Amino acid sequence: MTTDSTSRLPRALAPFALRQYRWLAGGLALALFGDGIWLIAVVWQVIGIGGGPGRVSLVSGVTAVAMIAATLFGGVLADRISQRTIVFGLEAVKLLAFGSVAVASLLHVLSFPHLLVAAILGGITTGMYYPAYSALLPRIVHADQLLAANGVEGFMRPVLYQAAGPMIAGAIIGISSPGIAILVGAVASSLAGLCYLVMGPVDESDHAEAKAVEAAAGEKPSVVRDLGEGFAYMWRTPWLWSSLFFYSLQLLAIMGPIEVLVPFALRERVGGDASDHAMVLAAFGIGAALAAAAFGAFPMPKRYLTVMFAMWSVGSLPLIIMGRAHHVVWFVVAAFMIGVLIDGPAVLWGTLLQRRTPKHLLGRISALDFFVSAALMPVSMALAAPISHWIGFGPTFIVAGLLPVPLAVIFYFAAKLWRDEIEHPLGIVEDEVPLDEAPAA
Repeated sequence: MTTDSTSRLPRALAPFALRQYRWLAGGLALALFGDGIWLIAVVWQVIGIGGGPGRVSLVSGVTAVAMIAATLFGGVLADRISQRTIVFGLEAVKLLAFGSVAVASLLHVLSFPHLLVAAILGGITTGMYYPAYSALLPRIVHADQLLAANGVEGFMRPVLYQAAGPMIAGAIIGISSPGIAILVGAVASSLAGLCYLVMGPVDESDHAEAKAVEAAAGEKPSVVRDLGEGFAYMWRTPWLWSSLFFYSLQLLAIMGPIEVLVPFALRERVGGDASDHAMVLAAFGIGAALAAAAFGAFPMPKRYLTVMFAMWSVGSLPLIIMGRAHHVVWFVVAAFMIGVLIDGPAVLWGTLLQRRTPKHLLGRISALDFFVSAALMPVSMALAAPISHWIGFGPTFIVAGLLPVPLAVIFYFAAKLWRDEIEHPLGIVEDEVPLDEAPAA
């Protein structure tokens, strides 16, 4: 096993010593960038063909529904076939969807149903990507490098998906058209697929072993049975169900105020405008990116569950600042703090999933993670407005900020997490060797 190249790199960059990880990270970066372009360009493309707020809302809605609906199936698929094949296939689908919209737009023959189908395909690819990527990563990097690799992803996501992609899309649309921006997104998807192709095959012998066991038992593949196996593992694993349920309830409390109420609070409290709102969102992304990079630069903490829950439990408290703020700077500071305290520990969470979940279940458990987290966000956004009309902006932010604190305490003690993390230390796993560094036959 070669270690010289790894030792020359800082801990946060150690996975880049592996050739396959470099290609995987390149594909991830291009995929996030392309999705970030689509995020903005599709809205302006709807407007460009004469659509109003209703059609923009419809495109966003079907994308979200398709994403959530596809996630669980994506997890089952990731535990059955090559995850590298899945991520390559998803980029091929995005290339077809985005590319066809771009060409039709440039030829002035784009219709709204065409755009709607592309949005559905985009949602499906997003929902299926995370389970496949999460299950693929531990096959490529060492167990003790997973935290750094997840830190890289945590840094890339806000920088490329939430910042660079939308900014480039806006600039392209400003000087040309949404069709050109979408075409750039399609090119990014094609290059991402190429990265996954070039990285080469990984060891996925457990898929063949699982199929052999099923064949010996006379069992036929069943999506329902596979999903049931994933749910059963979750229910009998305290650290898993406690983390999933708390995080989903926290998102239920905070995402509506952040996504729906912040622009109105800015306008009414401080006379803010779209540029102020953009600063708040940018601060959230910067906080998330810096926290992810910081976690990736250090070893997994011994009390990893305690650290994770401690940060999550106070991560919503900055909403109280928003509830009382009368200057834009306090909204910006609060958003930065939320990004650090909530998205930062997600790096620990992703590593925890990959280190403690059995490899043959990792796709399904990752899908459950994505599904549970995403399913309640639309509910939170739907509830934010009526609650704020009932009790006011300030009290809504304050309640949303305070509610997750006792919930974190309840779940932490109910699952006995302080004991669990001591009984299951996340030390280096000697037998997990990436394909790049496997000894030659």
